[in-house]
Amino acid sequence: MDTKPDDGVYKWWAQSDDTIQSILNSDQKWQTLKHNGVLFPPDYQPHSIPVYYDGKPVKLDPEQEEVATMYASMLESDYIQKKQFNENFWAAWKELLGKNHTIKSLAKCDFSKIWEHLLTEKETKLNRTSEEKKAEKELKAKFEDAYKYALVDGRKEKVQQFKIEPPGLFRGRGTHPKMGMLKKRIQPEDITINIGRLEDVPPPPTGHKWGGVVSNNTVLWVAAFKDAINNKNKYVQFASGSSMKAMNDYLKYQTARSLKDCIEKIREDYKQQWTEKQESDRQLGVAIYFIDKLALRVGNEKDDEEEADTVGCCSLRVEHVSLVAPSSIKFDFLGKDSIRYENTVEVEKEVYKCVKGFIEGKKKSDMLFHKINPSKLNDHLKSYMEKLSAKVFRTYNASITLDRELKKLEREITSDMSVAEKVSIFNSANRQVAILCNHQRAAPKTFDTSVETMEKKIEDQETYLERLQQALKEPPKKPTQPLLPKTPESISSKIEAIKKKIDDLKQEKKMKIENKTVSLTTSRTNYCDPRITIAWCKRTDVPVAKLFSKTLQDKFPWALDCPNNYTF
Repeated sequence: MDTKPDDGVYKWWAQSDDTIQSILNSDQKWQTLKHNGVLFPPDYQPHSIPVYYDGKPVKLDPEQEEVATMYASMLESDYIQKKQFNENFWAAWKELLGKNHTIKSLAKCDFSKIWEHLLTEKETKLNRTSEEKKAEKELKAKFEDAYKYALVDGRKEKVQQFKIEPPGLFRGRGTHPKMGMLKKRIQPEDITINIGRLEDVPPPPTGHKWGGVVSNNTVLWVAAFKDAINNKNKYVQFASGSSMKAMNDYLKYQTARSLKDCIEKIREDYKQQWTEKQESDRQLGVAIYFIDKLALRVGNEKDDEEEADTVGCCSLRVEHVSLVAPSSIKFDFLGKDSIRYENTVEVEKEVYKCVKGFIEGKKKSDMLFHKINPSKLNDHLKSYMEKLSAKVFRTYNASITLDRELKKLEREITSDMSVAEKVSIFNSANRQVAILCNHQRAAPKTFDTSVETMEKKIEDQETYLERLQQALKEPPKKPTQPLLPKTPESISSKIEAIKKKIDDLKQEKKMKIENKTVSLTTSRTNYCDPRITIAWCKRTDVPVAKLFSKTLQDKFPWALDCPNNYTF
């Protein structure tokens, strides 16, 4: 199959929202589908370096060695210190070693020789010449191009995650109970291929056959396989910038925009519910208030044996909230991706009174909202707007916050501001959204070092600026290092350039420190209507590439067409 992308752009967003919705609602997603299947990782290449057990070298067979190498590669990670990770790894590796193997205990194993080998390999890779790196990159791109696109109804659409993940140790987030378990190698026999005509089925790797072949035009995936860790199906789907995925994104933000037409009515109603006689009504009103004002996810019950103990609004337990007189509530729980949500907020007095009543007589492990669930809450919201769900509130509040903050801060922008200064203003607005949505991250391990590096750069530039300013007053009699411009005009020009560079570096350092544990990317790319950012870029003469990478621009082609006066 020819996999070069089309030059023409399919501007599906030029159609009405109703037409786009009807395309998405159609049971038949495509009429013809052709693709080249999936790309498998290379086979494992044994290195024959032993593990030392009780001080003595022990040779392993290739399968045992591969799993030992996975563990060795993580010796400097935090996972190695986690009991659950080690227990799960040992259970998987012990099974491969067999009952009669010399190795009987993980505690007596020394993987350092394998780790040293991996470091040497990494160093060799880093020391390649730029020509070697370029040649490898071009060869890799040429090889992967065959899998990057599918032909859908005669139109090229990009495929996402066409590369099958190599085997490894499951990491999970936070305290996931399955961390350390072995993710086995996915074989063609594990894969089901979805194709238009059976005669167009891509050939499997030599010596293998596909686990199954279907022609199902009601779905938008090209291949599927079972995730052995979580026992769930995983799908190779079309990329986020493909027409069907992008249509969903577009309508998600259109739905969130529509919420502004009924948000005040919803707020009036949930305030009324706080004083209702039925406890279920009061719980519903308070839960929607939390989702609206705190941007909490709706939440659902989890199986503790299968996943980390993460919760959302409807699955909050009594232990997750504390009353702080006279009218504040402290929240402390693990949210999605095991990110801790810790926040003390002042609430309406009626809400405080309601929560106090919900807690009375309950154990810490009891549900705070025991009379409602996500389905009941979402059904209630649909009475206001057909497509409304708790998830829409998060998108709405993130987008409306960014829109308002940018318009407020836009007054500070002057014509002589640098792009870096303008981006800093944007990040200040974006930061408010990230805080609202609890988009946190662990401080990078290299944070202190990178700040020190930036400070050194600023110091060097300031020293150079002083030399330039001195040279303008009194030109040096002998050449200096680094060489200075020769004429007063060129020195003056260089002074202005260095001043700008120093300002940009200081802005960059300021942003780095302010956002040490805040993730700005998540809200900007997943929750805020991208048209808000792009319109702001157009109004302020900031290149879109400063805020949206090429990948994100490909994801939001419909947003790039928005006018500069777009308002959410």
